[in-house]
Amino acid sequence: KWLASCAHFRQDKPHLAMTFSSRALEALRSRAGAQWACLLVASIGFAAALEALRVSAALLIGPMIAGVIVASTGGRIRVPDTVFAATQGIIACMIARAMPASIVDEVAMQWPVFGLGVLSTIVMAAVVGWLLARWQVLPGTSAIWGSAPGGAASMTVLAEAYGADVRLVAFMQYLRVLCVTSVASLVASLAGQQHTAAAIVWFPPVDWFSFAATLAVASLGVMSAKVFRIRAGAVLLPLIVGIVLSNTGVMHIELPPWFLAVSYALLGWSIGLRFTRESVAHCARALPRVLAAILILIAACAVVGQLLAKAAGVDPLTAYLATTPGGLDVAAIIASDSDVDVSFVLSMQFARILIVLVTGPSLARFLAGRSAEQGKAA
Repeated sequence: KWLASCAHFRQDKPHLAMTFSSRALEALRSRAGAQWACLLVASIGFAAALEALRVSAALLIGPMIAGVIVASTGGRIRVPDTVFAATQGIIACMIARAMPASIVDEVAMQWPVFGLGVLSTIVMAAVVGWLLARWQVLPGTSAIWGSAPGGAASMTVLAEAYGADVRLVAFMQYLRVLCVTSVASLVASLAGQQHTAAAIVWFPPVDWFSFAATLAVASLGVMSAKVFRIRAGAVLLPLIVGIVLSNTGVMHIELPPWFLAVSYALLGWSIGLRFTRESVAHCARALPRVLAAILILIAACAVVGQLLAKAAGVDPLTAYLATTPGGLDVAAIIASDSDVDVSFVLSMQFARILIVLVTGPSLARFLAGRSAEQGKAA
């Protein structure tokens, strides 16, 4: 009898383990505090791992991955829409701080070169997005915004404002960030032009008056977007106001590293927690084709970069970073860690992101409409 009972227990052991794990998971789903704690711990772990690998935007990608895991396992916590809108305003202020007035002089001196580099990258990215939409890898405007060669964070929040699926856009944008960062870092290392990056000072002295003024500009965009119902107002208004005020000397945009890290985490959570099992499965199915499209885009931009190097008389790595489709933040980080012409790289990236911000909504609607019409005809 004892042997029979032991055998019976061994047979039921997997079932008991599954029952225990399912009950534990269900208890976790019913407690928001436990979900937030798991999200925080997982975010710190993923962000630390990506930082150790020197992945750009690790402080955003890590929390976003943690959010995807929590949401796809049945988590019900969400970041409030007001907080999400506030992080958009902060990202806009960060972009405005990085846009000096000297960009106009830099572009004016070599406008044919800048025109070739900027427009060719935008056209190639648009073609990739259109093909992904045409082949129904990603739906409509999500494919166009996901391919847009602006900053990943800014393109993601703009896509949300203009009705695209922010989950799919973020999936493609940050997958491209990972690919571009890896390839560019490898190219810089092989070229012998990479040097050790300076350590980040997380808690420097803060100009609290400028910090308060920066928060006011970011909040102004959120409030104006709600009152006047301006599409993408939470991004565009702080961006325009921030550029004007900072370049006219009226204010200094103050964003301490610790505050940016918190903002990145909130933005990553806002995106990641919107995922479901179905959307994760869709991204997994689309991964091979999206990855192939990203690698083709990187290779095409590299070819344009080498043509640009001969036309502008700059070194190949400078031209490559100037035309890389990873976005402003990625190019800025890698350029600052390499022996290249940083002003040339950033000026071209600035010019490109400005054009994408202006033309992106119209281009996305046009290309998505064309792909839908051709799909119906087929």
